Amino acid sequence: MTQVPSAEAALHFTVTDDDTAAAVGSGTLPVLGTPRLLAWCEAATCAAIDPALAPGETSVGTRIQLEHLAPSAVGQAVEVTARLAYADGRLRRFSVAARNVGPEGPGKLVGSGEITRVVVDGERFLSRISG
Repeated sequence: MTQVPSAEAALHFTVTDDDTAAAVGSGTLPVLGTPRLLAWCEAATCAAIDPALAPGETSVGTRIQLEHLAPSAVGQAVEVTARLAYADGRLRRFSVAARNVGPEGPGKLVGSGEITRVVVDGERFLSRISG
């Protein structure tokens, strides 16, 4: 595997009706649902790690710690960032953060936490699954 000196990524999303707590089954309010926030944070970690993967390698999530700190309304732009905080062998731990974005740029912190991923050989990983 080739190590990228600074593994980080920033992704941008806009909250839609499909992203709300009511739509994803995590509540009844028309605001960004925590499961969708988590999915966006995982997507950012994948975007950060993917350039460092060798052919045939992928990564799998193994641990998630996420605090959902503030609401985001439908139509709100959200920036999600992931930054490599720790690496040891195949293990990669990312700091993640999500912020509501306004005309002046990223603002109120929506969520933050850590996501751990492990680099694996995709075919070998799938071959261990008994079907």
